[in-house]
Amino acid sequence: MKTKTTARKRVERVQIGARMEKSLVKVLRGLADYLDLSLGDLLEGITLHALEGKAPFSAETLAHVKRFKTVHGMTLTAKDSHQLVEARDDKR
Repeated sequence: MKTKTTARKRVERVQIGARMEKSLVKVLRGLADYLDLSLGDLLEGITLHALEGKAPFSAETLAHVKRFKTVHGMTLTAKDSHQLVEARDDKR
């Protein structure tokens, strides 16, 4: 049985200074580690899938996402996107 191989594409990557909600980052880091990817590779993959209207994860991977969300206490959902505000730092 032949396996379809895709030629790797050379790209130029740039560093971004993006801030994300803390528990979301923990879930993404856990998932990247589970998938043996860098966090950047995971985010690129999610973004490329989203820009084409495709789901980035299999049912099996989504089960792991659910587990990571529970472990890290993540309660945010897609409905919360664009509604998040920065918590005030009461120590200032």
